[in-house]
Amino acid sequence: MASNQVQLPPGLKYDGPLVEEATGGSENDWVQYDKVKEYTNAFVIINDQKVLLGLKKRGFGMGLWNGFGGKVDPGETPAQAAVRELEEEAGITAPLKQCGTLFFVVDGVDTAFNISIFSAYEYQGTITETDEMRPEWFSVQHKLLPPRNPLTTIDHGEKPEELPPVPLDKMWADDEFWMPLMFARRYFVGRADFGPDNKMRRWWFGATPA
Repeated sequence: MASNQVQLPPGLKYDGPLVEEATGGSENDWVQYDKVKEYTNAFVIINDQKVLLGLKKRGFGMGLWNGFGGKVDPGETPAQAAVRELEEEAGITAPLKQCGTLFFVVDGVDTAFNISIFSAYEYQGTITETDEMRPEWFSVQHKLLPPRNPLTTIDHGEKPEELPPVPLDKMWADDEFWMPLMFARRYFVGRADFGPDNKMRRWWFGATPA
């Protein structure tokens, strides 16, 4: 369904054509919010076969695997913040490009999270564990990959079949909806509302046509 036939959830903006990819929880109203804070999240993907994730060691999301990111500081652009956070949390730099936008609202929290998602297909430096994140490579299992993607890059090391699969059961619940869109290199937007128990109560995800 194209974007001109779909009303995007509150907080989401996109001017180009979109295809609705996943939706649920429509029996619940979208959670209200008063303010919006800007965040980033970055992923390094090699050869369309493996992805670098970090285990959050402290703070919000502790114990979950995710990309590398955080708050956009005053005076920074999201792109600048994404590069800074990747280096701070994983010790590497990468030619990041924005590949999507996510909008999260938590019931009982008056501030919504607008998260610019970035990806890169190569990196420079030595991947290093930090106080906040423990980086690890994961193989991208077939159910998360597009049927065929001829765009590949040079691998940096481990063979994907020797790596554990992306640990969706130890990640945020919304990841399984938008990660396949990222791996397919389709620009995506999405909103997910969470209850106080961190379970999704309503969600919507769309992407540019394949």
